[in-house]
Formats: sequence, structure tokens, C-alpha cells
Amino acid sequence: MSFPVASLPRFLFAALFALSSHLSLATAANPTLYEVGVARIDITPSYPIRLSGYAVRKTESAGVAQHLYAKALAIGRDQDKNGPALLITVDNTGVPASIRHELIQRLQKRNRRLKADQVALCSTHSHTAPCLAGYLPTLFGEPIPPEHQAHIERYTRELLDSLEKVSLEALKNRRLSKLSWGQGTASFAANRRTAGGPVDHDLPVLAVADPKGKLRAIVANYACHCTTLGGDTNLICGDWAGYAQEYLEQDHRGAIVLVAIGCGADANPQPRNSLDFAKQHGRQIQESVNQIVGHTLTPLTSKLECRAKKIDLPFDTLPSREQWEKVAAQKDYAGYHARVNLAKLDRGESLPTKLPYLVQAWNFGADLALVFLPGEVVVDYSKRLKKEFDSSRIWVNAYANDVPCYIPSERILKEGGYEGGGAMIFYDKPARLAPGVENLIIDAVREVVPKTFVTDEKRAEFPPAKSPAESLASIQTRANLTV
Repeated sequence: MSFPVASLPRFLFAALFALSSHLSLATAANPTLYEVGVARIDITPSYPIRLSGYAVRKTESAGVAQHLYAKALAIGRDQDKNGPALLITVDNTGVPASIRHELIQRLQKRNRRLKADQVALCSTHSHTAPCLAGYLPTLFGEPIPPEHQAHIERYTRELLDSLEKVSLEALKNRRLSKLSWGQGTASFAANRRTAGGPVDHDLPVLAVADPKGKLRAIVANYACHCTTLGGDTNLICGDWAGYAQEYLEQDHRGAIVLVAIGCGADANPQPRNSLDFAKQHGRQIQESVNQIVGHTLTPLTSKLECRAKKIDLPFDTLPSREQWEKVAAQKDYAGYHARVNLAKLDRGESLPTKLPYLVQAWNFGADLALVFLPGEVVVDYSKRLKKEFDSSRIWVNAYANDVPCYIPSERILKEGGYEGGGAMIFYDKPARLAPGVENLIIDAVREVVPKTFVTDEKRAEFPPAKSPAESLASIQTRANLTV
């Protein structure tokens, strides 16, 4: 007997998906078992605080629409050659590298087997999350009042403590688990620079289940700004990423859901500017993830390997003092940024000429590679990486390990505009990035992702037949179809 899925009550629809996900994960033949731990912690402040992301908000938050969380997924044993790996997601606009650095130092005092290259920290980039010290320092175009700054400093300290706690909890509760993954799509991201411009609608999903198939954790990624809520919203909220986590955790009781963001720096959710739309987009992620988890996922069977490469991205020619002084006379955001940099020069400080940049990759043998790129990375990077590497086995995360500024492609550098350099005044960077940075980043990715993932043009044109499990995992249905 079959029923139209759309006619089922939502609670029954969720229950069927929860049951099917349990069964599909449980029936994977001869699964490889990993030691995996997962944990979450509430990071919602109990006091008013400036929210990040929008320059127009000059007052502290007026309440809480949704709680914020930090979540951690630990994979591997301390006895493994390179020790365990740790993936952390944070409901915040951007966690700076300084916090990650301090966090790793703290964790290594408790677990000496944990290496920096094996810690990935991803921000959801919600624009209704608290400001952090060191992130977007010139966002508001004016000095932050001392009483507001005190709350920002307090929250930054508390967040660091929470990240340490949730990471240690994930490491502590590691137990044998199966890892599987699949890929679906969502459709609400829209290019915000050009109508109909490029976007990345891929929705990769990693599922963690115990040996009997009970779901323990889900990791999902979608390339879109968390900006459904606009600058007129002064309530703490996780935006669509927060609601996706909330709804999926309701569907899969006892499981913890982590959401990261792909190369969506030039994509906004559509429609936007209301809480209902944020919930709507969260529902779309929920339904797509449930479809993926509800089919037979592809098991991961190989050892996790982690690599990272530090590079420098050069800034374009810095302004002369005369140019700074001219802009400083303006009574706008650019003028404030110029005055801040003139003050640095007056103190004898040198302005940076390059941006430190960490390119990181994790791979499970030849099964799956995850790339982690810092910053607000535009869609051209994921498009290019999924062309140069096998798009069926690569997963690209942005807003990872640091969010120092926008990371434009060569195309966007030529076009200019906000993502091409205009936003640097809010990140307190002295100039836009120089032409050539795209190739620097792609070359670094090539060094940390194994060559087994490089696209074979002949294989891409004449791909081998899929196994029954792979074929089933690739099938997606819409909610209004009969199953």
C-alpha cells in the first residue's frame, strides 16, 4: 500500500524518516567501525549583547528568538598514528583564528595526541549571533561604547570556555560507530550579485550511527549566507541553519545535528527578511537531509587522514598616507576605517601586506574528501574545486578555522563590488586582496587533497556503473510523489 507523502501529518512523516534512517544505516553490509564522540552545548548569552553581521544595529540585543549552540564531533582513537580529529560547529557570524588557536592550546594540555591540523572549526555565519572580540572590528563605523565592549569581551571568554568543554565532552564519549554519507540538494540560495548567477545547491550529509544503526549525529552543509533575518532584527537566533538543526534533532531524538556553510559568500536565502522564512528554509534543509538519511547511504570504510597548508594571500597596493587622510575626512564607514588605520600609523605600527590563510583537508581514503577554507568564500571556488576534483566525492566548507574577510575569485576581483573588496572596511583590512589569490588557494588545495580525487576526464565522460547501494543513495524524491 502506498500513501502520498504530502498527505501525511508532519509528526508521522518525521517518524517514518526516523525509522527508515535507522533501517538504512543498520543494513549496510560489513560496516567499518570508527570511534566517534559527539556533544553539544548551549552558548546563548544570558545578557544583552551587540549582534554581529549588520552595521546598522547600534544597540544590544532585545531578546532571544532561538538558542545558539556549539557542537563537536570527534573521530578516531588516541592510539591512532595521528590521534583523533575534531570537527566543531558554532552558531556565530565568525569565529576568529585567535579563538581557535587558544582552544587548541587548551585541548592539547588535556590530550597531547590532538594535532592542530586535525581540528576544524566552522561558523554558521548567522547574522543574529553575538559579536566576538577580534571579529569585524570596524563593523559599526564608530567606537563601541565601553559597556557594550565589556559584554563582547565577556561573551568571547565564555564562548572559548564552552568550546573547550564541548570538545572535551565529544572526545570523552567516543564509542564504536559507523560513518556514512550522501548528497542531496536545497534550492533557496540565490546569487546576490547577479540575478540567476552561479550558486552551489549541493547538500552533503555525514551520518553517524551506532553498530545497531541508531543515529547518533548528522553533519550537513549548504552554501548560503545565514541572512534570512535582516538588520532590523535584534533578536538572537541561529537563522535557517539553527532551525535546520532544531527540526532534525526533533526528528531524530538523541542525535546531535551539526551544520556548516559552503562557499556561499555571494548567495543570500530567498525569500528573506522574516522569521517565518528562516523557519521555511530550515524545513527545506530538514526535508532534504531526511530524504538522504532515509535512503541507503554510502558507508565510509577508510581511515581518516588530515592535512593542512598555511599560505599567505597578498593584499593589493596599500593606500598612501595622503589617500588615508582624504578618506578619513568622510563621515561614513569608510571614513571611520581610514581614521582607525591612520591611528595605527601614528603609533608607528605597520599595516599588513598579506593575509595568513590555512587550507585544510580531511579524507577517508578515496571515499570522501572534505576541504575547509577560511573566510567568506565565493561560489566560484566550490564550482572550480568540483570541476578539478571528483564532484561526487568532495565536500567544500567555507567559514572554517577563521573568517578574516571575503575571499573573492579572480572573476569577482575584476567585477569589484562588496565581495570584491568593498567589505574590507568592515573587516579592518588595509586593501582588497591582490589578483592571483584564487590560484594560490586552489594550488594549496591540490597539495592537501590526495591525487586520487583529481577528476579523470575520461572517467567523468564514461563513468563506471554504480553499485546497487550507490544507485539507491543517488535517488531523490519530492515530497508530493507517491512512495
